[in-house]
Amino acid sequence: LSEETETKPKPMIEIGGKPVIWHIMKLYSVYGINDFIICLGYKGFVIKEYFSNYLSCMLRMSHLISLKIRWIFINTAQNLGKSPLWIQEQKP
Repeated sequence: LSEETETKPKPMIEIGGKPVIWHIMKLYSVYGINDFIICLGYKGFVIKEYFSNYLSCMLRMSHLISLKIRWIFINTAQNLGKSPLWIQEQKP
């Protein structure tokens, strides 16, 4: 994995032409879970950019999608521990 992760974060390593994180989200969406909160750290901008481009491409192709993605940028494991508090504050 080290060669792959020099340029991109682990969730963006491709399997079958799509990133691992895409496969995980697709699996959840099959069961009706379409609201995702993604905690971003190392090279998180790569993940955000991929999904921004992916969603805009899907909209141009007139596919009906109902994904909702919220982003949390973190820089350390300590900050990751604080994310449940942020998530709780964001609930409607």
